[in-house]
Amino acid sequence: MRSSPLPYFLILPLFLIQVSCLDFNFPNFQREAENHLILSPNSYIVSGAIQVTPDHNGASMANMSGRALYNKRFRLWKGSEGNATIASFNTTFVLNIQNRTSPGGEGLAFIITGNSSVPDNSQGRWLGIVNSDTNGTSDSEAGILAVEFDTRKSDDGDLDGNHIGLNINSINSVSQVSLSDFGFNISRGLDLWVYLQYDGENLTVRVNDTLVLSEPVDLSLYLPEEVFVGFSASTSDEIQLNCVKSWWFSGTDIGEDGNLWWVWVVISAAVLTVLTVVLVCYLYHRRGTIDDDMEGGRGNIEDEIKRSGSGPKKFRFKELKQATANFSRKNKLGKGGFGTVYKGSWRNKDVAIKRVSKKSNQGKQEFVAEVTTIGNLNHKNLVKLIGWCYERRELLLVYEYMPNGSLDKFIFCNEKASREECSTLNWEQRLTIIQGVAQALDYLHNGCQKRVLHRDIKASNIMLDSEYVAKLGDFGLARTIQEKEKTHHSTVEIAGTPGYMAPETFLISRATIETDVYSFGVLVLEVVCGRNPGNQSEQKNYNNSIVNWLWEFYKNGKITAAVDSRMEAELVEKEAERVLVLGLACCHPNPHYRPCMRSVLQVLSGEADPPEVPKERPSFVWPAMPPSFTHMDYSLRGTQLTPFTDLTGR
Repeated sequence: MRSSPLPYFLILPLFLIQVSCLDFNFPNFQREAENHLILSPNSYIVSGAIQVTPDHNGASMANMSGRALYNKRFRLWKGSEGNATIASFNTTFVLNIQNRTSPGGEGLAFIITGNSSVPDNSQGRWLGIVNSDTNGTSDSEAGILAVEFDTRKSDDGDLDGNHIGLNINSINSVSQVSLSDFGFNISRGLDLWVYLQYDGENLTVRVNDTLVLSEPVDLSLYLPEEVFVGFSASTSDEIQLNCVKSWWFSGTDIGEDGNLWWVWVVISAAVLTVLTVVLVCYLYHRRGTIDDDMEGGRGNIEDEIKRSGSGPKKFRFKELKQATANFSRKNKLGKGGFGTVYKGSWRNKDVAIKRVSKKSNQGKQEFVAEVTTIGNLNHKNLVKLIGWCYERRELLLVYEYMPNGSLDKFIFCNEKASREECSTLNWEQRLTIIQGVAQALDYLHNGCQKRVLHRDIKASNIMLDSEYVAKLGDFGLARTIQEKEKTHHSTVEIAGTPGYMAPETFLISRATIETDVYSFGVLVLEVVCGRNPGNQSEQKNYNNSIVNWLWEFYKNGKITAAVDSRMEAELVEKEAERVLVLGLACCHPNPHYRPCMRSVLQVLSGEADPPEVPKERPSFVWPAMPPSFTHMDYSLRGTQLTPFTDLTGR
């Protein structure tokens, strides 16, 4: 069970230790950006980008090194080395590196450094990071950390001429990974979106939504307390363009508090003494309520459900025990991380009863969300919630019974079974299922009195009745937005299933109608292709993500070759192509370009053509830039451009 939130008076000490943030954002680079940057003599802003080693007025590009840094220092840590309080940060940037000669070289690096100047003789293999004299030194005041995008194998220590490496005070990487393993070519002249995160202990790097590097590192051991952040690059006798097209940075700045630390110690001690007394009183007051709640009395779960005005029936535990023959193993329909589902009989009608495991992550909050959200909804493509029970520390939900179970068992094969042995669906059935889920989502986004965000659309949450009609279920992560014109629900924890989650989810910790549309797009692709969506957070092959995998087929003009081969006999190829392109449009990295569910339904019914989708998958850049055209129907999309004001999510 999740504990109740602390009362407001216990949150007050947080304001005493909050840190300010270093934030800046360059969606592109114009000349005025020079006022906020430190550019070395060889670096310029040209054509909307930082040209770290530029092709400028026809001058030679050979044997150059350059740096471009933000002009304000960032307080990285404080305390003693190895036992310091270390700041965290996130940064996103888009690189475009293009060989001008073959084999090209040398590459570009994101750097954190105590020294803003470019080292002498740091061209060629040194990438503008160090030179032959400073390579391998341990002077923290001149220390430097670099995440290199190396485009030339300059020595035996390099994996190849297309790798990413983590360097500390040296050009020799402490960790490196070939990006060829992920399907990326750094120096091809295509945009690479890079998301780099440091949480104070681990440094992780994602390229085009794919995790490519993760390494533990204590930056206080190698870098000064205050640092610059930015980029360095170099060329040798072989040349290339090294461009940074956009850059966003957000970091917690520990701040200048040296002479005031003792004041905060005294204040904090006094405050904590008072709060300890208050906390003891608060917990003593809460004890009776918690005990009532855990024993199924008139606790806060029942109160929350009653306040919502939900319609589902409240069952007694003994009723459900009887309906399932004491939760007999013979009546078990399935088991997952949430608990076990049993088939039961109630009033001469088959029902499905979910008995939530006491060890499940689906605790009180998810249980209440399920009852209060789906309990007030009625649509032919939503699983109907009949009732609920909270008694004897048991959480149970009663649904209409779906004879054909969940969609995933029809489109994914068991590892030990051949494709011919797997249960399958024909093309007409799959298209009808996709249309049904789209109608359910359109109802949630646009047809309810209060807009609902599902937040966990996936094949295992789509149930099929006796006629294979699709019904969307499992609303444990769903949230209702009280004011329908609002578009998002903010959350502390990232919710959803890896592989189905929109790339911006990891940055904004926010559910939107666009993140629901992205998950729907992934569902469309897996239903048509019969392929698992993959886990975008895993450090595996680039094509592990179904979105990246299918975009390659689309780029090569062979998108229908990805269709599940078990449907070849009855497949309508033009329809399949239309649906797959629609799925890619829903999975566009820029949420502003994803269609709304009304538009999706029009495409599926043949009333409209699919949205235009670029052959090359666009890079994910955040903050996302809205479309330049103005004819999009934002009233239907509920676009994120709508101002965010007070929201209440359940």
